[in-house]
Amino acid sequence: MTATDPAMTALAHRWSALSLLHGRIENCVERALQAGHKLSAREYALLDVLSRQHDGEGGHLQMRQVADAVVLSQSATTRLVTRLEQRGLLSRYLCPTDRRGIYTDVTETGMRLLNEARPTHNTALREALDKAAEDPALAPLVTAVEELPGAIQPT
Repeated sequence: MTATDPAMTALAHRWSALSLLHGRIENCVERALQAGHKLSAREYALLDVLSRQHDGEGGHLQMRQVADAVVLSQSATTRLVTRLEQRGLLSRYLCPTDRRGIYTDVTETGMRLLNEARPTHNTALREALDKAAEDPALAPLVTAVEELPGAIQPT
């Protein structure tokens, strides 16, 4: 198989379509969140992921898991956490059972902002998917996204 092989060319075109869909969705969501709540799409994603933590066994995510969930490197995730902490949206504290571990929680202010931003996010996501579904090259990808089972959990 070579780079000019028709199968490779088709695969590259499908990857390009997926990348295009992602970019369109992210741009739409980003604009809506910035305009309505002064949040980036990554900030929203981080607040959303961290808001789902709980005090039960395995309920708090390690920074690696958070980074995987928001699709950033660990260092970029740490910088993002720091920025949101400075805005009063997140707080960090030492793990009570392992003093080396640091947990990050969404503050009351962060939860309020997340809850206010969630309808904006969901509306922008729906609008972006509906618009993309009108494009014959993207419609099958939209269908695939809509048919995915449940939430993907960070590993």
